[in-house]
Amino acid sequence: MTLSLYIARRFLRALGIVAGAFIGVLFLIEIVEQLRGLTAQQGGLSDAALLAALSLPKTVYRIFPLITVLAAVVLFLNLARSSELVVIRAAGRSALRMLIAPVMVALLLGVALVMIGNPIVSATTKRADEIEGAMKAEGMQTVSVSREGIWMRQGTADGGQAVIHALRGNTEATALYDVSFMIFDDTRGPIRRIDAATAQLGRGAWYLHDAKDWPLGSSTNPERDALRATSLRLPSTLTAQSIADSFDAPSAVPIWDLPTFIRALAAAGFSPRRHQVWLQMELSQPLMLAAMVLVAAAFTMRPTRFGGTGGRVLLALLAGLSVFFLRNMAQVLGDNGQIAATLAGWAPPAIAAMLALALVLQQEEG
Repeated sequence: MTLSLYIARRFLRALGIVAGAFIGVLFLIEIVEQLRGLTAQQGGLSDAALLAALSLPKTVYRIFPLITVLAAVVLFLNLARSSELVVIRAAGRSALRMLIAPVMVALLLGVALVMIGNPIVSATTKRADEIEGAMKAEGMQTVSVSREGIWMRQGTADGGQAVIHALRGNTEATALYDVSFMIFDDTRGPIRRIDAATAQLGRGAWYLHDAKDWPLGSSTNPERDALRATSLRLPSTLTAQSIADSFDAPSAVPIWDLPTFIRALAAAGFSPRRHQVWLQMELSQPLMLAAMVLVAAAFTMRPTRFGGTGGRVLLALLAGLSVFFLRNMAQVLGDNGQIAATLAGWAPPAIAAMLALALVLQQEEG
């Protein structure tokens, strides 16, 4: 137990040093990038520093597996150079037992990152986007999402779908202008169309002004039976938060809210595939960090007297980068629907961990 705690402390110390170095360098890079994107009228150095500080957690969170593999390399190299690896092996402690401590630390760090770090990253990212949007908006209150305007889709109370199209809207897409609602039934097709000058999203409903309602499914002459209304209430399953999250990347949704948000997307008719892939990748984050420790151990957990230390370090870094990019590639394949979300999230770290563990066992037997 004492030896395991000692190795765990050494690993945490190496992780802190590597992470601190990365945070310092990345913070300076973020400041430079923010200064390049801001004009003198939009903000100065303090504003750029604030945006950089808010954007930094997202960057560090994404590359934390690489930080972990570097920290593990530092740990095993220091143990090898001080001959502590030789002493530990001479005391009868096998390589696998030595790896229990850093692997457990990596697993616990992964759990903490997912449970605590993910919501923090989501909050800081949203705040950075809000501040940057306020700096660059220059007083504009409307935004065009695309050349064709804004498109949305929501579920209805009877299990149908409503497609919403607006030429323009506010920045949150909760106030729409020149808007059309096309309501579909699962079996009968389009049953109702509503055009309105404006639509404001309230609690549980859209509030339409200057609206015209065509009964497409129950009338032989919809134009003749169309009704005009100064104001009209249309029930809605959308909320301001769900609209904002739907325009953001899946990483902008905290993991605690992600399962509920996925169900809401599916109920509204949106494809939740990207969010499902992201959820699985987040859940597999502890395994990913543990795999990075095993990858580093497979190449660097050898006494320095055998030589070739530089080559082994390079191989460890290349292997860690390969696993990192393989995971990103699996995410792209999962987003495109070419592989299942569970496979995209769990296969890369599981494969990396098994291959690294096999290499450690081969060296141990040798």
